Amino acid sequence: MFEKVSPESLGISSENIQKFVELLEENRFSTHDILIARGDKLCFEKYYAPFKQGDLHRIYSSTKSFVGLAIGCLEQDGLINLDDRIDKYFPEETKNQPDENLKSQSIRDMLRMSTGKPCRHWWFGPKCTDRVRFYFENPRKETRPAGGIFEYDSMGSFVLGALVERITGMPFIDYLRTKFLDEIGFSKEAYCLKCPGGHSWGDSALLCTPRDFLLTARFVMNGGEWNGKQLLNREYIKAATSKQIDVNVIGDYDYYSRGYGYQFRLTYGDGFLFNGMGCQQAVCIPEKDLILIYNGDNQGKDYAYKLVVDGFFKIIANHVSDAPLPENPAAQEALHNYVKDLKLAVAIGEKESDWMDKINGKTYTMCENDMGITKIGLEFKDGKGYFNYTNAQGDKTLEFGMCENTFGLFPQEGYADEVGGVYTPGHYLKCAASAAWVMPHQLFIKVQIIDKYFGNLNIMLGFVGNQVSMFMKSAAEDFLEEYQGYAGGVLIKE
Repeated sequence: MFEKVSPESLGISSENIQKFVELLEENRFSTHDILIARGDKLCFEKYYAPFKQGDLHRIYSSTKSFVGLAIGCLEQDGLINLDDRIDKYFPEETKNQPDENLKSQSIRDMLRMSTGKPCRHWWFGPKCTDRVRFYFENPRKETRPAGGIFEYDSMGSFVLGALVERITGMPFIDYLRTKFLDEIGFSKEAYCLKCPGGHSWGDSALLCTPRDFLLTARFVMNGGEWNGKQLLNREYIKAATSKQIDVNVIGDYDYYSRGYGYQFRLTYGDGFLFNGMGCQQAVCIPEKDLILIYNGDNQGKDYAYKLVVDGFFKIIANHVSDAPLPENPAAQEALHNYVKDLKLAVAIGEKESDWMDKINGKTYTMCENDMGITKIGLEFKDGKGYFNYTNAQGDKTLEFGMCENTFGLFPQEGYADEVGGVYTPGHYLKCAASAAWVMPHQLFIKVQIIDKYFGNLNIMLGFVGNQVSMFMKSAAEDFLEEYQGYAGGVLIKE
């Protein structure tokens, strides 16, 4: 499966693929990998170092689509009916919930995110010791009949995953292995992080390879068939990737507002999406037999999702030919040469400034600020920099490259590891850090968390006389919150 061939042999222009990648680069996206396939052949596969083929990569909310497929397998095995009430399977957790709309919502209602109560989105922290109970103990007063309208309900997707695990007695991803993942060649190493209470983090935390992602997208595009075997009911797949409820509550009609199926977002034409935070996306276009896999971390850039999908349709999908195109060696070589050296995004600017000598090794005492940072300082040597600071945890050092990434551990201790939302002493997340002088007196530091969790932190430092201004802005889920805000400081006299 997925023999590597030229784009032109699949009716795709190498020039258009290059234009698509150029679009992403022009917008300074933090891209991790791009794969383009048509039918059972692969015509483009690019990994941005340090990411490489075979790496497990978290796909965030695209995990929901896997849960949706697992529910289809339960139905096929006769273990559930989609119109069953959810409290049938969670009697203990729902017994003290007075809202009948929440208790009576069906599995089908939850699949299409038309649940009976507004979701409790933020479950992270010590108050949540069992996420299933946390969902059903929802204290909000608002209520509505299930099945009426769409509201994004990530917690509901998690509960569907917990339902699979409660019925089968195994992690939902292991159940899927017995149903079709092993058959299609899904990697043995893939797994899902856990939530408080012990169930898989089924709405956000599957880690698999980009090729695993592609294989699963191809399986769905095949209608649940693989090598002549119907492994998952074709009618369920059709329903899951068709409009089950309208989502267009603001009258828009773009890539994101075409409707929702069973844990799949619908897009242009007959297309559908696996769609995860930061742009973990499988764009599936049945009428063209075409799939795009895009993974990256573009949190904080809400326009990124639309640009990836719209760009793929406008530049590539809308121009594919039903017949092979003439081979174009020059365009293929140009594409190869353009992408071969592309790596994980870095800070863009100048490597040096006259200010470097003025501030090298110096320390600034900071005014009171929301980040709790009391001191900062910078050191520069051998083409690298070191951002030293003191916060509530003590003295910290972040190493960065000048206009290139340095890879290490982000200095904040205790962010979650295998169990989401749980403080983990001694644990540090892997990161890439780079910096550049964007003005002679302004240093920009770009930090990218590249671990089981993705996130980004941007730091701007501006130097005026013997003073410094600092701005930090982060984009991540349940970490880096300490790194948000403004502060000023004064040089400590030696």
